[in-house]
Amino acid sequence: MASQQLEQAHALAKEAPQQAVEIYASLLHADQTSDTTIAERETALLSLAALFERMQDAAALTNLINGSQKYLVTVSKAKSSKLIRTLVDRFDGIQGGLQPQIATCQGMVEWAKSENREYLRQALETRLVSLYLESRMYTEALELISRLLSELKRLDDKMQLVEVHLLESRVYMAVKNLAKSRAALTSARTGANSIYTPPPLQAQLDLQSGTLHAEEGDFKTAYSYFFETMEGLAAYVNPKSAAASSDAPFSSSSAISSAASEQRQLQAFAYMILCKIMLQQPDEITGLLATGKTAAKFRDQLVVVALQAIAKAQKQRSLADFEKALSEYRSSLQSDELIRSHLTALYDTLLEQNLVRLIEPYSRVEISHIASLIGLPISVVENKMSQMILDDVLHGILDQGNGCLVIFPEPKSNTTYETTLETIKSLGNVVESLYAKAATL
Repeated sequence: MASQQLEQAHALAKEAPQQAVEIYASLLHADQTSDTTIAERETALLSLAALFERMQDAAALTNLINGSQKYLVTVSKAKSSKLIRTLVDRFDGIQGGLQPQIATCQGMVEWAKSENREYLRQALETRLVSLYLESRMYTEALELISRLLSELKRLDDKMQLVEVHLLESRVYMAVKNLAKSRAALTSARTGANSIYTPPPLQAQLDLQSGTLHAEEGDFKTAYSYFFETMEGLAAYVNPKSAAASSDAPFSSSSAISSAASEQRQLQAFAYMILCKIMLQQPDEITGLLATGKTAAKFRDQLVVVALQAIAKAQKQRSLADFEKALSEYRSSLQSDELIRSHLTALYDTLLEQNLVRLIEPYSRVEISHIASLIGLPISVVENKMSQMILDDVLHGILDQGNGCLVIFPEPKSNTTYETTLETIKSLGNVVESLYAKAATL
């Protein structure tokens, strides 16, 4: 009877979701004396969560998780832990579901404490750290990380230690503390070397290493880490299973991780293109896009197309094309912190190079003339010239009364300081040699 009701609910899930919700709920909350088995209750629970995700109903999903605690007590601890993590992850597919997910996760942490389920509590708190990071609650994330690390070191749970150290590195990088971010990543890698690291976790370590190297300006090393990330995940992702699961009544946790891994693979591929752009090697991007199945799979993705447009503008040294690409693909390029920050720096560099090239023939030039040549508003050009003068890129002054830039001859460098230091060093060497000879007498 229960199996027939499940089949009926699966059939109604797309056309009449409310009726399917009622059937799933009746099976989940059926009396213990009914003929509904534990496996059928589990199927109803997971199918109901998948249906709420499809309906974009965060409140209903929250009520489902809170209301399923009586059922979770009846199954084994390992099974209930897996179910809770799967249910909490269902918020990822709901738009605007981050805050409800945080609140639900905090509630389940309290439930795990009351049930004395320490491993489940630690797993949920680790997930909570990642949610805090996503919602930019860095203080709360660091406080929770500090407590978790203390507990996990006592228990010597190396796998979870690696995950928490990796999250710590990401949080510190988000607050621009690169020294502590690198130290946390080193701890994560040290722990990962002593255990078997699953491919998704190893890919996250490589991705974080590449991101740190990119933040420090070492794009060649960063490129190699991003390549390792993409290659490692290429063997792990199974597109067929992920595609098949999308039509199922509910998706398994492995299918969810496959979809997330494929997204991370796209992220690593986009970062590889970014590294080529920052290394002033836009010509190599064409070859990168033409090789391998992975490149073919992501070639038409919006972020990849956007970076190709940026690379083309860089190759032609066209500031107008660069701005056009930034404007046309703003949502794709601005959504990623690493891409946004480096493209901003690249834009400033390209603007400086174009201004220096245009100003070079003149000793006095109107700012409006330079602005018309470069195709930018006068205020933008004037602000950039002021910055370049302060940075000693340009030697001159802005005559704002007449709206002109006055260029001075490049000053000759004063070598007195360097020459004096060399003289003092030479005198020191002479004194030391005389002292050594005197000691032999």
